[in-house]
Amino acid sequence: MRPTAKFSISFGLVTIPVAAYNATDSSASVSFVRIHTADGGRVRNQPVCSLEDVEISPDEIGRGYKPGDGDTVVPLSDEDLDALPLPTAKTLTILAFVAGGDIDPLQMGKGYYLGIDSPAAAKPYVLLREAMERHQRVGLGKIALHGRETLAMIRPMEGALVMQVLLWPHQIRPMDGVLPERQAEVAPNEVSAAEALMDSFGKLSEDDLHDHYREALEEIVAAKLAHREPEFPAGEEQPAGQVMDLMAALQDSVRAAKRSRGEDEEAEARSGRTAKKSATKKTAAKKATATKSASTTASKTAAKKATAKKPAAAKKTASRGGRRAG
Repeated sequence: MRPTAKFSISFGLVTIPVAAYNATDSSASVSFVRIHTADGGRVRNQPVCSLEDVEISPDEIGRGYKPGDGDTVVPLSDEDLDALPLPTAKTLTILAFVAGGDIDPLQMGKGYYLGIDSPAAAKPYVLLREAMERHQRVGLGKIALHGRETLAMIRPMEGALVMQVLLWPHQIRPMDGVLPERQAEVAPNEVSAAEALMDSFGKLSEDDLHDHYREALEEIVAAKLAHREPEFPAGEEQPAGQVMDLMAALQDSVRAAKRSRGEDEEAEARSGRTAKKSATKKTAAKKATATKSASTTASKTAAKKATAKKPAAAKKTASRGGRRAG
């Protein structure tokens, strides 16, 4: 990759020369060209001078700034921008270290990988990265990129430093008119059901992070070129219509999520094994009870017989004693 910018990170009195590389590739996303629907011809944006009404070549296009609401435009050259008395023109000065969760995700902009721009930068680069990892903080600073000063966040990622361009706080619009005038109320059991549904989602799979829209679009294009119908894999039908019973919808969603991962079959198998074990235990318990009962009955019978024999033996002894006495 070729760097898109070079500057230094100022970390107190430590200076780290770095080169910034684009971390994202917007060309990989789906993009369309504008066409004339009547004949399919391309509709292009041609740079035209508003005063002369003629097309302008790229090397004749410069920068201008409108200071107000009027039509006045002040031309600005590269030399004018380089002469700006800004320390951020060539240096990203870290102003503070904060927890990453303190950054509003709405402010997140384009990302850049930061690599060292000289061998001497290797040690301070690693020092800053490891200090932020151990301290669990990200660095906030300002840098001028592409003719504009912007906020930036520096954070460690997989052994490297990454810079994220941030919008200014005033660039985040207020939420006026977004929230409903009357807030809906939800019951505690509905919140618990929603939490159970969240837990049932599991982790993201590789297929979840795949651009299926792009593949489907390419299939439509290929089908049009081949004068055939597009072929798409059969997918699971999504339920249509509005679900009025929120609780039932949450519970059905949990069951559907478990079925998709085969958890219901496992639960049924476990339930079957548990029922079988329970039945086996009950049968064994019944046998043990029957055996114990039979043993108790036998013991009682034997005891009765023994008790019945004792008086008879006593009578015989008494009879013998009477004869001897006579």
